[in-house]
Amino acid sequence: MFAIRLPPGIEARLDALSKSTGRTKSFYVREAILEHLDELEDVYLAEKRLIGIRAGRRRTIPLEKVMKRRGLAH
Repeated sequence: MFAIRLPPGIEARLDALSKSTGRTKSFYVREAILEHLDELEDVYLAEKRLIGIRAGRRRTIPLEKVMKRRGLAH
């Protein structure tokens, strides 16, 4: 279990949603995390890889080469 601090405006919106639907605020926080965690992980991974590319520690692969490897090239 953990506690989070939200900006007052977000807290008010969450409280209003909770009251109008009869569901708990925890329900909606959980739903938001489950819905967006994959996206957040993807963004942070992409940012990390981009830093590596810009620093010369990683290479890029042309799309045509990737498609050919996967049998998608024409």
